[in-house]
Amino acid sequence: MRIEDEIKQPVFKDEYQKGLINLVYTAGWLQQQQAAAFREFDITLPQFNILRILRGQHPKPATVNLLIERMLDKTSNASRIVDKLEAKSFVTRTVCPSNRRAVDIRITDSGLELLQRMDASVDLHHGLKTLTLEEAQQLNTILDKIRD
Repeated sequence: MRIEDEIKQPVFKDEYQKGLINLVYTAGWLQQQQAAAFREFDITLPQFNILRILRGQHPKPATVNLLIERMLDKTSNASRIVDKLEAKSFVTRTVCPSNRRAVDIRITDSGLELLQRMDASVDLHHGLKTLTLEEAQQLNTILDKIRD
């Protein structure tokens, strides 16, 4: 569906304004789709993001600073997310033996199992499936260009 129809705005100042609004709206739409899929697993998008980072680090530990650097949503509170994941037994926290002020964060076996179950049933590419491979490559090039 066209952005004009989605937000009931038939006219835009120019194509740049339309593109920005379309980008922001579509990002929100994709997040809503993912959030709905994650509800079945009692997990949020930021929690999923942290678990994926930790799986990539596994078996090495991560620090909160490493998580913050790699998180998709820079406004999320990494420490609070780790607290929630620890309460669900998906991660562990231990004092770093070489630096007593640092905390090592590791994904647990149950965290890895959760991600395996999610990988098998959650379609993270849902909103992009209508694109050809070439269109997906073009999209990535344009999004990278916007951030340059």
